[in-house]
Amino acid sequence: MAGNSFGQLFRITTFGESHGPAIGVVIDGCPAGLSFDIAFIQKQLDRRRPGQSVLTTLRDEADRVEVLSGTFEGKTTGTPIALLIRNKDARSGDYDALKEVYRPSHADYTYESKYGIRDHRGGGRASARETAARVAAGALAQLLLRSVGVAVYAYVSAVGSENWNEIPDLEQLQKIDNQLVRCPDPDAAARMQQAIESAREAGDSLGGVISLRATGMPVGLGEPVFDRLEADLAKAMLSINAVKGFEIGAGFAAAAAAGSAMNDSFYMEAGKVRTRTNHSGGVQGGISNGEDIVCRIAFKPVATIEQKQKSVDRAGNSVDMEAKGRHDPCVVPRAVPIVEAMAALVLADHLLRQRSASL
Repeated sequence: MAGNSFGQLFRITTFGESHGPAIGVVIDGCPAGLSFDIAFIQKQLDRRRPGQSVLTTLRDEADRVEVLSGTFEGKTTGTPIALLIRNKDARSGDYDALKEVYRPSHADYTYESKYGIRDHRGGGRASARETAARVAAGALAQLLLRSVGVAVYAYVSAVGSENWNEIPDLEQLQKIDNQLVRCPDPDAAARMQQAIESAREAGDSLGGVISLRATGMPVGLGEPVFDRLEADLAKAMLSINAVKGFEIGAGFAAAAAAGSAMNDSFYMEAGKVRTRTNHSGGVQGGISNGEDIVCRIAFKPVATIEQKQKSVDRAGNSVDMEAKGRHDPCVVPRAVPIVEAMAALVLADHLLRQRSASL
């Protein structure tokens, strides 16, 4: 199966399935001598792991990371880094009744059509369980970015019809984990949490939006024309399970505006070129301009719901199905560290590419 690797110079390959013995990632291209903060990597995994709050799936995985290679005495060695996360609480029997059925809006039908075989236990490779490996690798990328002053933050800005459209300050961004739903505003977070709990009680699910901000950005990251920075960010985000939309800066709102309202005027500040607005989202011509990277990522509702649905089985017969198993009623609170990880992987890769582009 192709498509399991991501990045060029900072390159990752993930492996494993939702109900297999383990999942993991091999990171190739991480520079030698980087401080390997295993506690930070574990913290990021803890933010993504299932069973962490009343808003998530009841699957209980500790997601303890094991380091198999690539470090010595607390530093990276420049060799491939292998990280392993064992599956402890898979209940494959929950999926026995679905072995012959294609679940609506899942990858069951497409995987079987493409490969002639599928793992029906939780979706196998198509499960969001795979994203734990990305979070582990992305945490290492965040450590690399921190060494040059770049920080990546994500937060929930919408759940269903509940929105929070304010721009958080740095203090708010650093405290998003104070709210279970990971929205910086307590009032908006309470409304979002109520919406998720109501959806769960109804046996339904909700989607939402995660906003991303990367601060301390250098000028010059991005490789036109096909590897534009925003193009790679879009690919990264759209590779996440349930993501159906991506916008950077003003995004789709720019299509309804005039150029006079959207152009970001330049000015000088302390000898540095700045822009008075950031409708471009920190990228112009596919290259970072030094302003914050600002993106929004839309997640569809979780496909598995506790309501009877119409489908077909592998023989083409119409069936009424009721999904079993343990699933999030809304994925966005747990997806925050996944979004941060994928952004960090893109930025770390382009940082190394920029370093290699000049003497």
